[in-house]
Amino acid sequence: MTRIAAVHGALAPHRRTQSEITDIVARTCLPEGTDRRVLDRLHRSAKVRSRHMTLPLERYAELDGFGVANDVFIAAATDLGAKAVRDALDMAGLSAADVDLLIFTSVTGIATPSIDARLAGRLGLRPDVTRLPLFGLGCAGGAAGLARMHDYLLGRPGHVAVLLSVELCSLTFQRNDASMANLVATGLFGDGAAAVVACGANRPGRPNLPGREGRRDESAGPTIVDTRSHLYPDTGRVMGWNIKDSGFQVVLDPQVPDVVRRYLADDVEGFLGDHGIKPKDVTAWVCHPGGPKVLEAVTEALDLPEGALDVTWSHLADVGNLSSSSVLHVLRDTLAERRPPPGTPGVLLAMGPGFASELVLLRW
Repeated sequence: MTRIAAVHGALAPHRRTQSEITDIVARTCLPEGTDRRVLDRLHRSAKVRSRHMTLPLERYAELDGFGVANDVFIAAATDLGAKAVRDALDMAGLSAADVDLLIFTSVTGIATPSIDARLAGRLGLRPDVTRLPLFGLGCAGGAAGLARMHDYLLGRPGHVAVLLSVELCSLTFQRNDASMANLVATGLFGDGAAAVVACGANRPGRPNLPGREGRRDESAGPTIVDTRSHLYPDTGRVMGWNIKDSGFQVVLDPQVPDVVRRYLADDVEGFLGDHGIKPKDVTAWVCHPGGPKVLEAVTEALDLPEGALDVTWSHLADVGNLSSSSVLHVLRDTLAERRPPPGTPGVLLAMGPGFASELVLLRW
């Protein structure tokens, strides 16, 4: 099995309250003189208190077109990604020279050379490091990245892999777009990154520190037991981007919670059943914070007990939805705040464009 050695989350530098962000959205997205009560209601219903932004709020009005916004993405994603990877490797007790695979996932900007290539020299990665940039997975990218990391380490059990997610969602907000999808997105998404360091089954773990012989390493994460992906039929236009001269225009259909209710329970029950596990045996649900209605649909579909998604709800309130980075932040917070009993099963899950689910079976 794949052993998660460290999980680290990083956030963009400018923290703003939800009301401050709502005000700037009203000025930049709504036509002059428009009643903003619908916008205010949508942003309140997101249940987000604050978010982190890549730029000072006043700078967003200057992002004139896709090229300008994407240039900001490349510079900021490289800086934030470098910090996330360095800190995660330090937590794992490993160096950049130990890394055999670097996976990079994002859906909020594009670059060639990709961000992972730009980070290689900056971080001091070996010239023979394997790189795997992933684009288009959206909110499911963090879970899918863990799955692809696991696939790689099954074949190379002596190796070390790093997954990096950077999502700068604020750079995709569309000016002069009063569509319901854009108003919902501007109330929900924030900017952040996450890095996960994982080791194959044959890679030695961190040596015991003096005085800690025989004690469990509380900084280490769970093992990955198995993964599963599932594309749902006739849902290709439920979530995604329309690519415009102005950048990424969000596609966000209100039927997303209905899709969750229709398909998720069968997916999860079948996945767990293949391992002789029932949903009631799961001691922690590491769920992507897709938004209040999606989280309510997940709770209903899986018949989860009260409080099962408390870590996810807390993450949503504190920093909003960070797209692919969020589920990795929730994993980090679960380990720090509600670490399950050793040896018990956990499920990490996220959904994204396709429309698709990504499931990861963990053992704590």
